[in-house]
Amino acid sequence: MFGRFTSSQNSLLDEFWRLQQEMDEMLGDGPFSSGGIRSLPRGSFPAINVIQTAEEVQVFLFAPGLDPKKLDVSIQQGLLTISGQRQIDVDDKSTYYRQERFAGDFRRAISLGEDVDAERVTATYRDGIVQIKLHRRESAKPRQIEIH
Repeated sequence: MFGRFTSSQNSLLDEFWRLQQEMDEMLGDGPFSSGGIRSLPRGSFPAINVIQTAEEVQVFLFAPGLDPKKLDVSIQQGLLTISGQRQIDVDDKSTYYRQERFAGDFRRAISLGEDVDAERVTATYRDGIVQIKLHRRESAKPRQIEIH
């Protein structure tokens, strides 16, 4: 039906494929991205999960290969900030056709609710994952009121 592809048609298809990949990288997490389970906006490092319950907010920071002592975790005015630097050894004698692993300074900021108690925060590191627990203020926790 479509006939056979000639070498010029193949190179044209290759060019369209390359263009599509470049557009995907450029648009990042925009409305035209694939939105796959592993997709993050370009430059988003490290990946995070934020979970909240009535008792606390938990932030999981996926930081394999990072020294947890070199991470800066701070909270100020309802904003949790995590920053640091990721260094990657690069072989100057090799040619990289694609390098997707991020290297350099990074900073992630997470806006928290006003009910988080900045005095009751703990952070632990295990197997490349930083877990930050932010407890809620007692006054913000739901409580049952008994009717007499």
